[in-house]
Amino acid sequence: MKANYQNQMKLSQLRILVAVAEWENFSEAALQLEISQSAVSHAIATLEDHLGVVLVSRGRHGARLTPVGKRIVEHARVIVNRTEEIIKEAESAKGLKGGQVRIASFRSVATHILPHAIAEFHRRFPSIAVHLIEHDNCTDVEHTLREGRADIGFILLPGSESLETWELLRDEYVALFPPNAKLSQPKLTWEDLINYPLIMHPLENTMMQPVYARVQACGYQLHAAYEVETDAAIVSLVAQGLGATILPRLAAQPIPANVQVFSLPVPLERIIGIAILADALHAPAVYAFIDTIKHQSLVENF
Repeated sequence: MKANYQNQMKLSQLRILVAVAEWENFSEAALQLEISQSAVSHAIATLEDHLGVVLVSRGRHGARLTPVGKRIVEHARVIVNRTEEIIKEAESAKGLKGGQVRIASFRSVATHILPHAIAEFHRRFPSIAVHLIEHDNCTDVEHTLREGRADIGFILLPGSESLETWELLRDEYVALFPPNAKLSQPKLTWEDLINYPLIMHPLENTMMQPVYARVQACGYQLHAAYEVETDAAIVSLVAQGLGATILPRLAAQPIPANVQVFSLPVPLERIIGIAILADALHAPAVYAFIDTIKHQSLVENF
Protein backbone atom coordinates (compact mmCIF):
# COMPACT_ATOMS: atom_id res chain seq x y z
CA MET A 1 0.00 0.00 0.00
CA LYS A 2 1.32 3.43 -0.91
CA ALA A 3 1.78 5.61 2.15
CA ASN A 4 -0.74 8.40 2.48
CA TYR A 5 0.86 10.87 4.86
CA GLN A 6 -2.28 12.99 4.98
CA ASN A 7 -4.31 10.13 6.39
CA GLN A 8 -2.14 7.91 8.59
CA MET A 9 -3.51 5.56 11.21
CA LYS A 10 -3.61 7.12 14.63
CA LEU A 11 -2.76 5.47 17.91
CA SER A 12 -6.10 6.66 19.30
CA GLN A 13 -7.89 4.71 16.56
CA LEU A 14 -6.01 1.54 17.45
CA ARG A 15 -6.82 2.01 21.14
CA ILE A 16 -10.50 2.34 20.26
CA LEU A 17 -10.39 -0.75 18.04
CA VAL A 18 -8.87 -2.76 20.89
CA ALA A 19 -11.55 -1.51 23.28
CA VAL A 20 -14.36 -2.38 20.85
CA ALA A 21 -12.86 -5.85 20.41
CA GLU A 22 -12.78 -6.33 24.17
CA TRP A 23 -16.27 -5.06 24.98
CA GLU A 24 -18.05 -5.93 21.68
CA ASN A 25 -20.13 -2.80 22.08
CA PHE A 26 -19.53 0.79 20.94
CA SER A 27 -21.24 2.39 23.91
CA GLU A 28 -19.38 0.22 26.46
CA ALA A 29 -16.07 0.90 24.73
CA ALA A 30 -16.85 4.63 24.84
CA LEU A 31 -17.66 4.38 28.55
CA GLN A 32 -14.39 2.60 29.32
CA LEU A 33 -12.36 5.08 27.28
CA GLU A 34 -14.31 8.04 28.69
CA ILE A 35 -15.20 9.41 25.25
CA SER A 36 -18.47 9.73 23.35
CA GLN A 37 -20.02 6.89 21.41
CA SER A 38 -19.95 9.02 18.27
CA ALA A 39 -16.17 9.42 18.70
CA VAL A 40 -15.83 5.63 18.80
CA SER A 41 -17.97 5.21 15.68
CA HIS A 42 -16.05 7.91 13.83
CA ALA A 43 -12.66 6.42 14.75
CA ILE A 44 -13.61 2.93 13.58
CA ALA A 45 -15.16 4.24 10.36
CA THR A 46 -12.08 6.36 9.62
CA LEU A 47 -9.75 3.45 10.27
CA GLU A 48 -11.79 1.17 8.02
CA ASP A 49 -11.77 3.80 5.29
CA HIS A 50 -8.01 4.15 5.56
CA LEU A 51 -7.38 0.40 5.44
CA GLY A 52 -10.06 -0.33 2.86
CA VAL A 53 -11.58 -3.22 4.82
CA VAL A 54 -14.48 -3.70 7.22
CA LEU A 55 -13.15 -4.34 10.71
CA VAL A 56 -16.35 -4.42 12.76
CA SER A 57 -19.76 -5.85 12.01
CA ARG A 58 -22.43 -3.64 13.59
CA GLY A 59 -25.91 -4.80 14.45
CA ARG A 60 -28.42 -5.58 17.17
CA HIS A 61 -25.98 -8.15 18.52
CA GLY A 62 -23.47 -5.39 19.25
CA ALA A 63 -20.14 -4.91 17.54
CA ARG A 64 -18.28 -8.01 16.44
CA LEU A 65 -14.93 -8.16 14.68
CA THR A 66 -14.90 -9.47 11.14
CA PRO A 67 -12.32 -12.17 10.32
CA VAL A 68 -9.86 -9.58 9.03
CA GLY A 69 -10.71 -7.38 12.01
CA LYS A 70 -9.69 -10.19 14.37
CA ARG A 71 -6.33 -10.49 12.66
CA ILE A 72 -5.71 -6.75 12.63
CA VAL A 73 -6.69 -6.20 16.26
CA GLU A 74 -3.90 -8.57 17.36
CA HIS A 75 -1.37 -6.23 15.76
CA ALA A 76 -3.17 -3.25 17.28
CA ARG A 77 -2.86 -4.75 20.77
CA VAL A 78 0.88 -5.13 20.33
CA ILE A 79 1.24 -1.51 19.21
CA VAL A 80 -0.90 -0.21 22.09
CA ASN A 81 0.98 -2.28 24.66
CA ARG A 82 4.36 -1.21 23.31
CA THR A 83 3.30 2.39 23.38
CA GLU A 84 2.29 2.09 27.02
CA GLU A 85 5.70 0.60 27.80
CA ILE A 86 7.39 3.53 26.07
CA ILE A 87 5.37 5.96 28.17
CA LYS A 88 6.23 4.06 31.37
CA GLU A 89 9.93 4.14 30.52
CA ALA A 90 9.82 7.87 29.86
CA GLU A 91 7.88 8.56 33.05
CA SER A 92 10.29 6.42 35.03
CA ALA A 93 13.29 8.25 33.61
CA LYS A 94 11.78 11.59 34.62
CA GLY A 95 11.34 10.37 38.18
CA LEU A 96 14.67 8.57 38.63
CA LYS A 97 17.05 11.51 38.94
CA GLY A 98 16.99 11.55 42.72
CA GLY A 99 14.89 10.77 45.76
CA GLN A 100 14.85 7.66 47.93
CA VAL A 101 13.43 4.17 48.32
CA ARG A 102 12.56 2.96 51.83
CA ILE A 103 12.66 -0.80 52.30
CA ALA A 104 11.47 -2.93 55.22
CA SER A 105 12.57 -6.55 55.44
CA PHE A 106 13.05 -9.44 57.80
CA ARG A 107 16.59 -10.55 58.60
CA SER A 108 17.38 -13.37 56.15
CA VAL A 109 16.27 -11.38 53.09
CA ALA A 110 18.06 -8.28 54.36
CA THR A 111 21.23 -10.30 54.82
CA HIS A 112 21.34 -12.57 51.78
CA ILE A 113 19.13 -11.07 49.06
CA LEU A 114 19.03 -7.30 49.38
CA PRO A 115 22.77 -6.50 49.32
CA HIS A 116 23.04 -7.79 45.74
CA ALA A 117 19.88 -5.99 44.66
CA ILE A 118 20.85 -2.70 46.32
CA ALA A 119 24.29 -2.81 44.71
CA GLU A 120 22.76 -3.34 41.26
CA PHE A 121 20.16 -0.64 41.89
CA HIS A 122 22.88 1.82 42.92
CA ARG A 123 24.79 1.00 39.74
CA ARG A 124 21.73 1.80 37.62
CA PHE A 125 20.46 4.77 39.64
CA PRO A 126 23.34 6.22 41.67
CA SER A 127 21.44 9.36 42.69
CA ILE A 128 18.62 7.48 44.48
CA ALA A 129 19.19 6.77 48.18
CA VAL A 130 18.13 3.42 49.64
CA HIS A 131 17.07 3.18 53.30
CA LEU A 132 16.75 -0.32 54.78
CA ILE A 133 14.77 -1.12 57.94
CA GLU A 134 15.34 -4.61 59.33
CA HIS A 135 12.68 -6.35 61.42
CA ASP A 136 12.59 -9.63 63.28
CA ASN A 137 9.40 -10.82 61.58
CA CYS A 138 7.03 -10.20 58.70
CA THR A 139 4.26 -8.85 60.90
CA ASP A 140 6.43 -5.87 61.78
CA VAL A 141 7.28 -5.39 58.09
CA GLU A 142 3.59 -5.18 57.19
CA HIS A 143 2.98 -2.69 60.01
CA THR A 144 5.82 -0.53 58.72
CA LEU A 145 4.29 -0.52 55.23
CA ARG A 146 0.79 0.34 56.46
CA GLU A 147 2.15 3.13 58.65
CA GLY A 148 3.86 4.69 55.63
CA ARG A 149 7.37 4.29 57.01
CA ALA A 150 8.47 2.09 54.10
CA ASP A 151 7.70 1.99 50.38
CA ILE A 152 8.59 -1.67 49.77
CA GLY A 153 8.36 -4.62 52.14
CA PHE A 154 9.58 -8.19 51.97
CA ILE A 155 7.09 -10.54 53.58
CA LEU A 156 5.87 -14.12 53.60
CA LEU A 157 2.97 -14.68 51.23
CA PRO A 158 0.08 -14.47 51.27
CA GLY A 159 0.00 -10.92 52.58
CA SER A 160 -3.00 -8.90 53.73
CA GLU A 161 -5.58 -7.58 51.26
CA SER A 162 -4.26 -4.04 51.62
CA LEU A 163 -1.02 -5.03 49.88
CA GLU A 164 -0.10 -5.61 46.26
CA THR A 165 2.42 -8.46 46.15
CA TRP A 166 4.73 -10.34 43.82
CA GLU A 167 6.31 -13.72 44.51
CA LEU A 168 10.10 -13.43 44.74
CA LEU A 169 11.31 -16.91 45.69
CA ARG A 170 10.40 -20.16 47.42
CA ASP A 171 12.56 -21.12 50.37
CA GLU A 172 12.65 -24.74 51.54
CA TYR A 173 12.59 -25.61 55.23
CA VAL A 174 15.49 -27.95 56.05
CA ALA A 175 16.59 -29.90 59.11
CA LEU A 176 20.15 -29.30 60.32
CA PHE A 177 21.94 -31.94 62.38
CA PRO A 178 25.35 -31.85 64.07
CA PRO A 179 28.34 -33.38 62.29
CA ASN A 180 28.37 -36.51 64.48
CA ALA A 181 24.62 -37.17 64.50
CA LYS A 182 23.57 -40.68 63.44
CA LEU A 183 20.12 -41.14 61.91
CA SER A 184 18.11 -44.33 61.85
CA GLN A 185 18.16 -44.39 58.03
CA PRO A 186 19.54 -42.25 55.18
CA LYS A 187 16.27 -40.37 54.73
CA LEU A 188 15.18 -38.18 57.65
CA THR A 189 12.07 -39.29 59.57
CA TRP A 190 9.85 -37.42 62.00
CA GLU A 191 11.01 -39.88 64.69
CA ASP A 192 14.61 -38.71 64.13
CA LEU A 193 13.51 -35.15 64.80
CA ILE A 194 11.32 -35.67 67.83
CA ASN A 195 13.88 -37.96 69.49
CA TYR A 196 16.77 -35.53 69.07
CA PRO A 197 17.36 -32.41 71.19
CA LEU A 198 15.96 -29.49 69.20
CA ILE A 199 17.19 -25.91 69.11
CA MET A 200 14.27 -23.83 67.83
CA HIS A 201 12.93 -20.34 67.47
CA PRO A 202 10.14 -19.55 69.94
CA LEU A 203 6.77 -20.93 68.86
CA GLU A 204 5.30 -17.45 68.45
CA ASN A 205 7.80 -16.70 65.69
CA THR A 206 5.69 -16.47 62.51
CA MET A 207 8.42 -18.14 60.46
CA MET A 208 8.18 -21.30 62.58
CA GLN A 209 4.43 -21.64 62.93
CA PRO A 210 4.05 -23.51 59.60
CA VAL A 211 6.67 -26.01 60.79
CA TYR A 212 4.84 -26.84 64.01
CA ALA A 213 1.57 -27.05 62.06
CA ARG A 214 3.07 -29.43 59.46
CA VAL A 215 4.59 -31.72 62.10
CA GLN A 216 1.33 -31.80 64.06
CA ALA A 217 -0.63 -32.58 60.88
CA CYS A 218 1.63 -35.60 60.42
CA GLY A 219 0.77 -36.83 63.91
CA TYR A 220 3.84 -35.68 65.84
CA GLN A 221 4.79 -32.96 68.31
CA LEU A 222 8.02 -30.98 68.38
CA HIS A 223 9.51 -30.15 71.77
CA ALA A 224 12.35 -27.66 71.88
CA ALA A 225 15.21 -28.35 74.27
CA TYR A 226 16.48 -24.80 73.67
CA GLU A 227 14.67 -21.70 72.42
CA VAL A 228 16.96 -19.21 70.65
CA GLU A 229 15.98 -15.94 68.99
CA THR A 230 18.53 -15.59 66.16
CA ASP A 231 19.19 -17.81 63.14
CA ALA A 232 22.98 -17.51 63.29
CA ALA A 233 23.09 -18.52 66.95
CA ILE A 234 20.90 -21.56 66.26
CA VAL A 235 23.13 -22.74 63.40
CA SER A 236 26.25 -22.21 65.51
CA LEU A 237 24.80 -24.30 68.36
CA VAL A 238 23.94 -27.09 65.93
CA ALA A 239 27.50 -27.02 64.58
CA GLN A 240 28.75 -27.37 68.18
CA GLY A 241 26.71 -30.55 68.58
CA LEU A 242 24.11 -29.28 71.05
CA GLY A 243 21.10 -30.31 68.99
CA ALA A 244 19.28 -30.20 65.67
CA THR A 245 16.98 -27.57 64.22
CA ILE A 246 14.53 -26.78 61.43
CA LEU A 247 15.03 -23.53 59.52
CA PRO A 248 14.31 -22.11 56.09
CA ARG A 249 17.44 -22.69 54.00
CA LEU A 250 17.90 -18.96 53.40
CA ALA A 251 17.68 -18.19 57.12
CA ALA A 252 20.29 -20.87 57.87
CA GLN A 253 22.88 -19.42 55.47
CA PRO A 254 25.82 -19.71 55.66
CA ILE A 255 25.57 -23.35 56.70
CA PRO A 256 28.88 -24.71 58.03
CA ALA A 257 30.34 -27.42 55.81
CA ASN A 258 30.27 -30.05 58.56
CA VAL A 259 26.59 -29.55 59.45
CA GLN A 260 24.28 -32.21 57.99
CA VAL A 261 21.36 -30.88 55.94
CA PHE A 262 18.18 -32.88 55.27
CA SER A 263 14.86 -32.19 53.59
CA LEU A 264 11.88 -32.67 55.87
CA PRO A 265 10.00 -36.00 55.67
CA VAL A 266 7.12 -34.06 54.13
CA PRO A 267 8.58 -31.09 52.21
CA LEU A 268 7.67 -27.60 53.34
CA GLU A 269 8.57 -24.20 51.92
CA ARG A 270 7.84 -20.56 52.60
CA ILE A 271 6.99 -18.11 49.82
CA ILE A 272 8.88 -14.83 50.08
CA GLY A 273 7.27 -11.90 48.32
CA ILE A 274 7.64 -8.22 47.55
CA ALA A 275 4.84 -5.99 48.85
CA ILE A 276 3.67 -2.40 48.46
CA LEU A 277 0.51 -0.68 49.63
CA ALA A 278 -2.15 -1.42 47.02
CA ASP A 279 -3.87 1.98 47.03
CA ALA A 280 -0.86 4.25 47.53
CA LEU A 281 0.75 6.50 44.94
CA HIS A 282 4.31 5.24 44.47
CA ALA A 283 7.29 7.04 43.01
CA PRO A 284 8.94 5.62 39.86
CA ALA A 285 11.98 4.72 41.96
CA VAL A 286 9.87 2.19 43.88
CA TYR A 287 8.94 0.28 40.73
CA ALA A 288 12.51 0.57 39.47
CA PHE A 289 13.78 -1.17 42.60
CA ILE A 290 11.12 -3.88 42.32
CA ASP A 291 12.14 -4.44 38.70
CA THR A 292 15.79 -4.65 39.73
CA ILE A 293 15.30 -7.31 42.39
CA LYS A 294 12.90 -9.36 40.29
CA HIS A 295 15.59 -9.65 37.63
CA GLN A 296 18.43 -10.52 39.97
CA SER A 297 19.75 -13.88 38.87
CA LEU A 298 21.33 -14.28 42.30
CA VAL A 299 17.86 -14.61 43.84
CA GLU A 300 17.18 -17.70 41.74
CA ASN A 301 20.23 -19.48 43.11
CA PHE A 302 18.88 -19.83 46.65
